[in-house]
Amino acid sequence: MVQADHPDGHLRPLFLSWVIVYGLAVAFLAQDTGIVNYYIRELGGAPVNFLADNGTFRSILISTDIWKNTGFGAIIYLASLATINQELYEAAVVDGAGRWRQLWHITLPGIRDVFILLLILRIGSILDAGFEQVYIFLNARVYEVGDIIDTWVFRRGLEQLEFSVAIATNLFKSVIGFILVIGANKLAKKFGGSGIW
Repeated sequence: MVQADHPDGHLRPLFLSWVIVYGLAVAFLAQDTGIVNYYIRELGGAPVNFLADNGTFRSILISTDIWKNTGFGAIIYLASLATINQELYEAAVVDGAGRWRQLWHITLPGIRDVFILLLILRIGSILDAGFEQVYIFLNARVYEVGDIIDTWVFRRGLEQLEFSVAIATNLFKSVIGFILVIGANKLAKKFGGSGIW
């Protein structure tokens, strides 16, 4: 497992970097050499440039993000499931509870605090939208559907040397993220969760 720097200053464990994920996406979706377009041609259709098509670009971003991060989320939830006392399940079976009742009354309450913690942390970085992924996947043909705040700031700050605009935008994002974390933490405590602090 590799640890990578993230723009918000945290170290996040990653299994694959976005460069490798992009390479896999190209291997599957490239117009001339991709596996998907190979089968489209075999079935008599015209190849599609998925990575440069405004209609498919956002779907590719969402699906690759879900695919890449599912493993990490699963590890965290499996670790929290392992902390649930197994005697609770045994007692539920003795009382006649089926799988759904065990899930509803033991498993979900057992992982509720982990879920709330991850949700609060994710809400704090909701405006980030994954700079690394979008910057690697982005090309000139899909700017109108793929450009996000971070890639716009990158171009304005480093390519056009307008540092004040980049700093002001990132400061605004940080303030909004801070407000969202405080609000989500208060909301979590209001509904019986533990919150971050």
